[in-house]
Amino acid sequence: MIDFQHFTLANGLQVYLHQDTSTQMCAFNLLYNVGSRDENPEKTGFAHLFEHLMFGGSQNVPDYDIALQNAGGENNAFTSPDITNYYITLPANNIETAFWLESDRMLGLSFDPKVLEVQRKVVIEEFKQRYLNQPYGDVWLKLRPLAYQNHPYRWATIGKDISHIEDATMEDVKAFFYKFYVPQNAILSIAGNISLEETKRLTEKWFGDIPAGERYIRNLPQEPLQTSARTHTTYANVPSDAIYIAFHSPKKTDIDYNASDLLSDVLGRGKSSRLYQRLVKENPLFASLGAYVTGSVDNGLFVVSGTLNENVKMEIAEQEIMKILNEITKNPVSDIELEKVKNKTESTIAFSEVELLNRAMNIAFWANVGNAQGINEEMQAIQKVTKNDILEAANKILLPHKVNILYYKKQNAIL
Repeated sequence: MIDFQHFTLANGLQVYLHQDTSTQMCAFNLLYNVGSRDENPEKTGFAHLFEHLMFGGSQNVPDYDIALQNAGGENNAFTSPDITNYYITLPANNIETAFWLESDRMLGLSFDPKVLEVQRKVVIEEFKQRYLNQPYGDVWLKLRPLAYQNHPYRWATIGKDISHIEDATMEDVKAFFYKFYVPQNAILSIAGNISLEETKRLTEKWFGDIPAGERYIRNLPQEPLQTSARTHTTYANVPSDAIYIAFHSPKKTDIDYNASDLLSDVLGRGKSSRLYQRLVKENPLFASLGAYVTGSVDNGLFVVSGTLNENVKMEIAEQEIMKILNEITKNPVSDIELEKVKNKTESTIAFSEVELLNRAMNIAFWANVGNAQGINEEMQAIQKVTKNDILEAANKILLPHKVNILYYKKQNAIL
């Protein structure tokens, strides 16, 4: 059980405290309720660009990292389709430095044209290195628009096209900042050796006077039900052919999400999973093969992906995967399989919560989807999943007319 307390400032900033007196450290996590799904389809990649811009300094603190390092702290951030998350770990007696730095960025980011140009170049280079020039790097640039037709999950967090970042103006940047980087669109979660009274005092001192900003009402295009299979073939300079099979799956807060997650584990988590045992070990069609769900805030994807061994025909590889997927829609999983994947999932959650920072992050995530207690309810919900629940999930998700397949072939493959 992870205990926490909660309060909200007058400007709408939600604050959660998980007090842990067994440590001399604090984790300071600031989640902004904005991800790539909130972007203009013609101006994508902005949430990720801001992850970089926020480290370019504020109006009062030109060098964020030096100030934090002087307090013995470390920081980083990440962007997803759903959120942008900034986090700091530092000694508890220096926690006010985190309040100062993060509040100053929220109040007044440095809109220095030089900073924008530097971070623009960094993001463009990242786009090229990680997505365009790396083997299989552009998988999500191709798989997302195949699986999603309307919903903004159809582009990756890096953006739909590199030109969107290349053409970003200072006016675009300011508009994005003032729309999303406001107190009532943020959740602050703190874990560590600090009292509730001190947390309230510091939060009010540093964040209390920041204007609330206009409330963001999310109204995203909804994805229509898929009625026919979709496929796409791409060729690239990669070491071997690969296949990516995606079905639409429940969102993280859906009642049947845990069943879909455990279903993916039975099929493709680790060397004892069905896909690995059958198609990597026993009948070695694949060099690697797995399955997972994206766990998105809106309806996500159930993905099966693998790289083929040399001289294996794509048609045969796909056929054998589909055979296993079909089997799991016909018969319940075994008691041993169910117990194994539940234990793995629970151990993963328990191990992650050893880290102070992960506790702060998880509280913020669950608070952002409307149920902070979800951090304490997740294990119980997983335990309640039955074999029949997994069978029902398989029959809802793994439907032939709802499949999206990306065939990723070597450049020298015979066309």
